[in-house]
Amino acid sequence: MSARKKLILTVIDGLTPAMLEAAVERGSAPTLARLMELGRYRQAVSVFPSLTPVCLSSIATGSFPDMHEIPHLVWYRRGEERLVEYGSSFHAVRAAGIGQTLRDTLLNMNAEHLGRRAVTIFEALEDAGLVTAAVNFTAYRGRVEHRSSLPLLGPARGPRRFFFFNLFQSDETGAPLSFRNRSAGSIDAYAAAVGRWLVTRDGFDFLLYYLSDYDYASHAHGPDAAFDVLERCDDALAALAESAGGLDELLDRYALVVMADHGQTLVREVAKLEERFVDVEGTLVAASNRAAMVYRLPACRDDAATLARRLDGDPAVEVALWREGDEAVARRDGEELRFRPDAAGWNLTGDAAILDQPNALRRVWGALANPNAGELLVSPAAGFEFADLGGGDHLGGGSHGSLDAGDSLVPMLTVGVEGNAASITDVAPLVLDHFGVARPEYAAPA
Repeated sequence: MSARKKLILTVIDGLTPAMLEAAVERGSAPTLARLMELGRYRQAVSVFPSLTPVCLSSIATGSFPDMHEIPHLVWYRRGEERLVEYGSSFHAVRAAGIGQTLRDTLLNMNAEHLGRRAVTIFEALEDAGLVTAAVNFTAYRGRVEHRSSLPLLGPARGPRRFFFFNLFQSDETGAPLSFRNRSAGSIDAYAAAVGRWLVTRDGFDFLLYYLSDYDYASHAHGPDAAFDVLERCDDALAALAESAGGLDELLDRYALVVMADHGQTLVREVAKLEERFVDVEGTLVAASNRAAMVYRLPACRDDAATLARRLDGDPAVEVALWREGDEAVARRDGEELRFRPDAAGWNLTGDAAILDQPNALRRVWGALANPNAGELLVSPAAGFEFADLGGGDHLGGGSHGSLDAGDSLVPMLTVGVEGNAASITDVAPLVLDHFGVARPEYAAPA
């Protein structure tokens, strides 16, 4: 096994390349600026839908949704004939049932929903004898059973050193209560306190350090207006450096990856997609943020293509997507593109410009091949958001989920890590390669 440096992977939820570059330009993110000088900076592409549970599952497993099987923030679990809601908004949580939503978000996503064929980075590294750690990262499935500070939650299997919003804490760190004041940054303050504790003790081989407050602020204020919160993210990275004795000392001990899971774009209009299907028996719309799925229940007599045609000319819809046999179909402005993978890459019939977004063919294929996805997937037009189960939206703020570049391009910064990461799905394989640990078969080089 490789004797390379230990590694810290930092995920700043919702950070766009433009915001990172602007913060560095204005001098408000000195730690990130120094890392960009010392390392390699580029942009990478998220998955589709570019929603946090889907993206974090892709980061954790190095796979697209067809492998890890998490399809959306809200989705229909066919075997149980019920909706799963991971917390789109308070109103959506209340509509889905607070108790069920908490169990789905905190436990079931990892224990039941995350696909068994997928291997998380925590499982692969622990199986190789390394010590893994995670702070607040929601796709946490690992090998070690932990008991919650809330006994009603029951146990969870996570990394060896597991810290999850004070609900699961493998060690006593003295960190403050994470939920005491989220708008003031209490969740990332908790993460920073745990991170300092871990680095001070050199208590891991691999740490996944997740900072979520930036996404929360961007939803509220817009994707280009959260410089103060990005400064706090920079401070949270600086806290790790201070715990090691300085940034140079931190980099002597650890390789670093700093990235986001998705971007964000401004919401100017809100649409209720379920209204487009209100007269179609046997359809269920699962919508939130900037992505939606339509499920065909047993009573539905319309196929996915017929449902897609109902969206022709809808100003809220950029592209509708579905499967027909061994092909995927994208419909935009009444025109269709059919595609499927082949030995040369992709076999296309129709206008390729219908899917001109970043890495769109692979992202759409992975989303449609997810067994938990709806029969019809919808990516909205620029500026539009779909209201969630409780009618919630981010009008005037930021949102994400679509195929658009603004929702999908993320910053990728590496220091002391070899290899390239063009997609967020490349990060887990990059980390495994760094430690000399075999990749899962689905992530093996072509």
